[in-house]
Amino acid sequence: MALACVLLQLLLLGASGVQPEPRYPRFSSNDTVFEHLALHPDPSVGTVYVGARNRLFQLDGLDGLRLEQEERTGPVRDSKDCLPPVTEAHCPHASYASNHNKLLLVDPYSMQLITCGSVHQGTCQKRSLDAVGRVLFSAERPVDTQHVAANDPSVSTVGLVVRPRPEAPPVLYVGRGYTSSQPPISTRHLTTEPVFSYEETAKLTVAGRQSEYDHHFVTTFSRRGHVYFLFYRRDLKAASREYRTFAARVCLDDAAYYSYVEVPLSCHSVTTGKNYNLLQAAHLGSPSSGNELLVGVFSPWVSSAVGPGDESALCFYQLDQLDRQMDATRDLCYTQTGFEGGVEVAYIEYDVKSNCANLPTNTLKAYPCGSDHTPSPMASRTAVESRALWDSSTTRLTAVAASVGDQHTIAFLGDSKGNLHKVFVDYATGQAERYATISVQPDSPINSDLILDKEHKHLLIMTSNAVEKRPVSECERHTDCESCLASHDPYCGWCVLEGRCGVRSSCQRGSLVGQWLWSFSPQQQHCLRVASISPLNASRGEETSVVLNVPGLPSLSEEEAYRCVFKDTETPASVQGTTVTCHSPGARRVLSISQGEDSVTVPLSLRFLNITVASHMFTFYDCGLVQQLSPTKPCTGCVSSRWSCNWCIHQHLCTHKLTCSEGVIIYNEHGDEGSFVSGGSYACPCVESIQGSSLLPVNMDRKITLTGRNLHLYKDDELDYECVLTVEGQAVVVDAFVEADEAQSSLFFITCQLHKYSYSAVVEEYSALVSVRRRNAFHMDTVQDLHVTLYNCSVGRSDCSRCHTADQKYGCVWCGGALSSCLFGDSCADEVQQTCPAPVIHLIEPLSGPIEGGTTVTISGSNLGQRAEDIQHSVTLAGVPCNVIPSSYEVSSRIVCETTASGGERSGQASVEVKDGGVGLSKQRFHFQDPTLTDVFPQRGPLAGGTLLTITGQSLRTGNLRDIAVLIGGVPCAISSEVQDDHIECVTGSSNRTGEYSVVVRFNRAERHLQAVPFHYCPDPNVTQAAPSRSFLSGGRTIRVSGHNLDVVQKPRIRVTLTPLTPHAQKKKKRKRRKSEERESRPLKRLRRIVPEPGCPEGVLCTVKQFEERCAVNSSSLILCGTPAVGAEALHAQVKVDFLLDNVLFSFGAVSGGDAFSYEQNPVLRPLNQHDPSKPYRHKPGSIISVEGENLDLAIFKEEVVAVIGEGVCAVKTLTRNHLYCEPPSQQPSVVALKKREGADVLPEFTVRMGNLNFSLGRVQYDTQSQSTFPLEAQVGVGVGASIVALIVLIIVLIYRRKSKQALRDYKKVQIQLENLETSVRDRCKKEFTDLMTEMMDIDLVGSGTPILDYRTYAERIFFPGHKESPLRRDLDVQECRRATVKQGLVQLSNLLNSKLFLTKFIHTLEGQRTFSPRDRAYVASLLTVALHGKLEYFTDILKTLLSDLVEQYTAKNPKLMLRRTESVVEKLLTNWMSICLYSFLRDSAGEPLYMMFRAIKHQVDKGPVDAVTGKAKYTLNDNRLLREDVEYRTLTLNVLVTGGGANETQTMPTKVLDCDTITQVKEKVLEQTWKGMSYSLRPPTDSLHLEWRAGTAGHLILSDEDLTSVVQGTWKRLNTLQHYKVPDGATVTLVPRHSKHIHHDSHDYTPGEKTPMLDDGDEGGMRLWHLVKASEEPELPKHRRASLRERERERAKAIPEIYLTRLLSMKGTLQKFVDDLFQVILSTSRPVPLAVKYFFDLLDEQALQHNITDPETVHIWKTNSLPLRFWVNILKNPHFIFDVHTSDNVDAVLSVIAQTFMDSCTIADHKLGRDSPINKLLYARDIPRYKQMVERYYADIRQTISASDQEMNSALAELSRNYSGEVNCLVALHELYKYINKYYDQIISALEEDPTAQKMQLGYRLQQIAAAVENKVTDL
Repeated sequence: MALACVLLQLLLLGASGVQPEPRYPRFSSNDTVFEHLALHPDPSVGTVYVGARNRLFQLDGLDGLRLEQEERTGPVRDSKDCLPPVTEAHCPHASYASNHNKLLLVDPYSMQLITCGSVHQGTCQKRSLDAVGRVLFSAERPVDTQHVAANDPSVSTVGLVVRPRPEAPPVLYVGRGYTSSQPPISTRHLTTEPVFSYEETAKLTVAGRQSEYDHHFVTTFSRRGHVYFLFYRRDLKAASREYRTFAARVCLDDAAYYSYVEVPLSCHSVTTGKNYNLLQAAHLGSPSSGNELLVGVFSPWVSSAVGPGDESALCFYQLDQLDRQMDATRDLCYTQTGFEGGVEVAYIEYDVKSNCANLPTNTLKAYPCGSDHTPSPMASRTAVESRALWDSSTTRLTAVAASVGDQHTIAFLGDSKGNLHKVFVDYATGQAERYATISVQPDSPINSDLILDKEHKHLLIMTSNAVEKRPVSECERHTDCESCLASHDPYCGWCVLEGRCGVRSSCQRGSLVGQWLWSFSPQQQHCLRVASISPLNASRGEETSVVLNVPGLPSLSEEEAYRCVFKDTETPASVQGTTVTCHSPGARRVLSISQGEDSVTVPLSLRFLNITVASHMFTFYDCGLVQQLSPTKPCTGCVSSRWSCNWCIHQHLCTHKLTCSEGVIIYNEHGDEGSFVSGGSYACPCVESIQGSSLLPVNMDRKITLTGRNLHLYKDDELDYECVLTVEGQAVVVDAFVEADEAQSSLFFITCQLHKYSYSAVVEEYSALVSVRRRNAFHMDTVQDLHVTLYNCSVGRSDCSRCHTADQKYGCVWCGGALSSCLFGDSCADEVQQTCPAPVIHLIEPLSGPIEGGTTVTISGSNLGQRAEDIQHSVTLAGVPCNVIPSSYEVSSRIVCETTASGGERSGQASVEVKDGGVGLSKQRFHFQDPTLTDVFPQRGPLAGGTLLTITGQSLRTGNLRDIAVLIGGVPCAISSEVQDDHIECVTGSSNRTGEYSVVVRFNRAERHLQAVPFHYCPDPNVTQAAPSRSFLSGGRTIRVSGHNLDVVQKPRIRVTLTPLTPHAQKKKKRKRRKSEERESRPLKRLRRIVPEPGCPEGVLCTVKQFEERCAVNSSSLILCGTPAVGAEALHAQVKVDFLLDNVLFSFGAVSGGDAFSYEQNPVLRPLNQHDPSKPYRHKPGSIISVEGENLDLAIFKEEVVAVIGEGVCAVKTLTRNHLYCEPPSQQPSVVALKKREGADVLPEFTVRMGNLNFSLGRVQYDTQSQSTFPLEAQVGVGVGASIVALIVLIIVLIYRRKSKQALRDYKKVQIQLENLETSVRDRCKKEFTDLMTEMMDIDLVGSGTPILDYRTYAERIFFPGHKESPLRRDLDVQECRRATVKQGLVQLSNLLNSKLFLTKFIHTLEGQRTFSPRDRAYVASLLTVALHGKLEYFTDILKTLLSDLVEQYTAKNPKLMLRRTESVVEKLLTNWMSICLYSFLRDSAGEPLYMMFRAIKHQVDKGPVDAVTGKAKYTLNDNRLLREDVEYRTLTLNVLVTGGGANETQTMPTKVLDCDTITQVKEKVLEQTWKGMSYSLRPPTDSLHLEWRAGTAGHLILSDEDLTSVVQGTWKRLNTLQHYKVPDGATVTLVPRHSKHIHHDSHDYTPGEKTPMLDDGDEGGMRLWHLVKASEEPELPKHRRASLRERERERAKAIPEIYLTRLLSMKGTLQKFVDDLFQVILSTSRPVPLAVKYFFDLLDEQALQHNITDPETVHIWKTNSLPLRFWVNILKNPHFIFDVHTSDNVDAVLSVIAQTFMDSCTIADHKLGRDSPINKLLYARDIPRYKQMVERYYADIRQTISASDQEMNSALAELSRNYSGEVNCLVALHELYKYINKYYDQIISALEEDPTAQKMQLGYRLQQIAAAVENKVTDL
């Protein structure tokens, strides 16, 4: 269908004379943003360069924009605050930033490419034009003057490479917006050092606030010795200070910008009355006349927040006029102090200390580029105005390119919606018209780099991710004149004598009148056409002159001539003005006419050379063909045709001639010739009708009489004619005689003689066509479809009843005799029977029905009546009336009736009695049955349906089997096989409700219900996990499919779909591989292809294949599926695995956590005895059998491999890629029983089964020692002993079975619900809690207490988290000579901060800057907190003011989002304020339970195995950190030698560790025990100590995580553990200092005189480390990124098997008391609530009232975000903020769960739990509602307590200030704050100067004084 649509579209385009739109050259890249475009200066090279974010592209413009080279330029480490080169040492806060291309310029003089990016302060590089990846120059350590481009992606930068003088080296002119202190316009070196610097060149000096001007540069160009810059900026001299567009100019040879002048540009629309003051894009157009034009698109200014509006306009400026205005401005400023007519027109801009002067009048001519005595930079208040030629009210124009001509300009405009507009501008009328709009890329703005090539034939269009090359016009697409003129393209016109559409310059005679028809002409143009033609047609073969009139026909020279062409036949043409005479082809050049046609219409073309100038259709006709096309009415067809054809009667000929050689002629009815007789079709001799009946019985003599007209025209004397009847393709000719009608001379009667007609077809009637011909001559005209009807009474009337029902017109009778039949009455020779015999019943269907009746029964037979009324009430079945259905009755042969109720089971014959015709009885018997239902199996199934049910019962084959239906709860159950008498099989349909429903079977209208055994619709099966994800090609690997309700599935299946990676093509060309889309295949049967496809290479998948296997239901939560075997083509195909659970389908990828399923190469196992496989392998008992092979562990685990020796199992211990190790039985197993029966070898065979693969690897023979003599007594003793052992074993087995059954029951209880799970582990939790408390009291809190940090450390960790060195600990970093001055200035700054107006202005100004990041906001807030720490009352007042502003801001948007994140200064100030005020509460109240919980978590985590590599632990609350493997371990007690008080005194301290701990983990636990009385910060680092094992006589041994003894398997190296070193329980160890060279790394190099690790291995050689489990599913993280594991904990929790859930619950239950105690302390109001909490909560309530916020949920959210989220969650997740402790990743993971639980408890919204809910929500599902009540009670109690007055709060704050003011260094914080003041100095000063109150308070002046003191800054002071 799609192909048909495409073909139709192509046909329509071809018919319209327009070729299909071509595919334009295009290049795109979706992973970047295109920003700049440039072309190679040589058009013959055609290279296109694209500058993009983090990319540079080099494209071949002559080869469809093919990518030649791509260079990556980012992301790179960068910071706007750091100077390049950016290193981690000099710029630690740098992060990876995208590199935006800011400049992309071609240096045509040096043939180099200049690229500048946004990173590294906008530095630039020189690159090769041939290969953008080759950097020719890049400054290694660029200085400030070499910073070229703006280092902000949103700030504009433009540039131009030009020579100041013809022989001078080129320079780079740059215009850039404000980002730092760089000048807005500058000239930079390109050939002398330092390259790209403006040292010793020129720059535009801005003495005022450069940021206030806010330049936005659009473009730059050079012309006539000047450089022009176009930009818009804020006009600070205007009262409105609005943005305006300016054109700036400076002389190329002006080394100091003395000639710099700016002139405003105005674009005004007369139609809309709007001013468009922001230039968006511009283009310089140069016509041949030399009057250059500046074409620009403008938009109006909306606001500072919005920027340019969506409306746009197109304006033109003459550059000569612009130059005159600039020269006038300079002249006024030079000679008239800038005034004209008393009004200041010219002035000095940018606050430069210069003024317009009164110099001599010839100054401008004398100094055309200015001088050091002339004023500069100059600007004009008078704008160069232009009227908008075209405007757009809906979209903003973003790009412009123009082709400027002498009479008109064609502008190409790009807009913000991805459209390209083509606009024609006429100079004569001053009007513009958009003639085309092209969608380039919807909703992707056209980039301002819209470039025309040098020949102006192509346009390069760029969007955010694509570049496209389009021709400016596509005249050649128009193949005819009409479409060319209809294109309305100013480029295009029709070249008449060349017959093509093109530009005027390409038409040789285009300058002559009438030779080139312009499609854009204001006067409507018409293509040359034939206005008239005479005659319109001619007879084929007859030479005729055809006259054409062609208006506007171009005249030719004498030697040139036109020609006439009739299709392909040329004839000469004579031309007189616009009249052309052609001669039609003669008889020799006859044109062919298609079969079935009587004429041919051909184009009559007037041609010049081979070009058709004009054409018209001309028709040639053939009267002979007209006659052939009317075989039955040749005369009528001839004289009634549209052509000038006449009929010659005697010749029986149709001719174009006007006379016949003899006889009468009948003229055409459309002609005007006189005639011998009347003309037209009515004059033709013709047979018109049949007289009398047209019915003729077969085999009876009958005459046929016809009527005719105009037979007298034949002038026959004898009137000799014949009748011709066409019967079954044969002509039956009968003589006829003709009689004329006496009344009408033209009317005749034609009588066909007697004849017996017959036909052989078995039909009742047959129509035979009738015609008349003159004897042995021509057929006469006969009316259409003149025929007689032959009929046969015996056809279709096989019995008497049917014969009697025949239509009376036929005269059929039932003729008796030996062979009774239905005949025509006159042909019956025997007696005609008037009555019919008794009915005969042949068949009854069905033969049974329910006793209730309602069964539709069909009775077939003969003589079953002539109409339904004959048997209406006389049909019975087994004596029970059966109601006849008249609409289904067939005469004599079929009766359809519906049974009535029989009252019980009975059977009997069918009886039919026909009225007046007797009674008929059937031989078959009909049975009324009472079907019953007894059972259904299975009795449950999923809602989705698909369950095959078997319904058993009796007499189920009752009634019409097709009418039997099964319903389950109203849902149809589709019958799947033939109904049997004792059972029905059906497949359930899908239902929308679960529950039990009765089974109903319908037998016609009767129903039977299975009441006793209902069917249960269960919830659909749900698969939550499937693993593993690999299989060998041979299949057979068991996939464990886990989920819920899986036991309701009846026939689970696994389906593997293989899809080709590349579509198979018959061509043998290689194509790139591409992934085909996943497709679902309809058939579900298992497919096996035996014969390879023709044309498909062997081993290559060419079509989609599917393989299926049945699965086995193991339990309600587990299905086991064996993978199907596939071919080798699966290795190179896309594999898709689905689980078909009846009607439910699950994709493997969706339930495996995103893992894709793959097939691997089959394993290969080599025989045990590789040298001679025929000989047995000799095995020494007690040793391990090693088998070699390949690919052994690619897709199988060792647990899945089955190895057997005879009937004994060889336990697989290890499986690697190339080896299998198994432990055989200690005694030689016996041979398999089957082998024994076959008489095979007595030695057992060693076989290995891996999935579907079975490997027979040879026989095994055990090496046995000769048997020694064994005394009889010993044998008896052994027998008795064996009996006792057997008895003991039997007892143990019974106990074990009992225990196993108990365990199974317990496990099933675990599966029921989470509450039962918690109950089952509660006792163990209590025991572990008791043990934990005891151990903690022993090792932690005795004598050491809670290690609360001092306030200074606490404050720096809260205020400056993540900072290596906080300002609280640094000294003032100022030179000693300036220290006193700087301190004085900082004191002044501290005083200035006391101004509330200054402080709020300062904060709001900083927050208004785009470069002021969230990190900066938090840092400034903390600096302010430190600076105001001594004035907390004032700090609180500022906080309240800013908070009020924040509430007002969020009230307008969404108040519930307030304080949700730290996005503003006030939010971080609030965090700090809460932290200050609640420190004492933490220290005195909440600290102890928080520390107890922390220690409990740490101790409990350390009690179980913790993987040192993956960080997963056995005991945790975080399921992402749960160690799911069962690791065998035991607890060891090590005796640690600790040095006592004396020099040589040592004592032993027992320490509990695990034998699976790594050496580092052991050291941490030893340090924890031996230094338990010391804070963490005072303990030695772990890597500064060695663990030494003192093994008695074995000496001292240093243990290490890695050494040469480490176990290496392939690329995996396992970390050493105590188990590895076989350290026993009770071993003695000690910690010894490590040499200094080992402190920072783990190489453990040998050093003389030092105890070294055993067999140290310094080089890992690319090994992957593992500890307890291999991290095979995810790449190993480097150590410095281990913290990123916390981020993954926030991922959605995966399904956790119950066995692991018990671990989480056990951990949760053990910690429950600690969590409850902490939450109770935090949320309790039994003790006084901290005053700050009450005060702040009251403040939030007041703010809600002030802003009319009545929703209690909103206030609740505010309180939650301000206290729990902003403070408590911060402390809970970071206990090291308040304690001197170290938080490991494992402890942090547990704390995150508790913190999230606390946060969930503080929210109002209910958390609905489901199977996808995070595990932490499930763990605390029963606790969160209780905690929620505590929170609500806490908030309510606070609200009800007496409010805290401002005086009370201020008193408490003053006390805090006094207590902690000495802990912080205010001067350093003030100095850091000043850095931000300096960075945004202009903006802050501007904000202060704009505020009248600040001006009165001289806040700006005071800040300038501070700047002068702190930085020695030169100010306006």
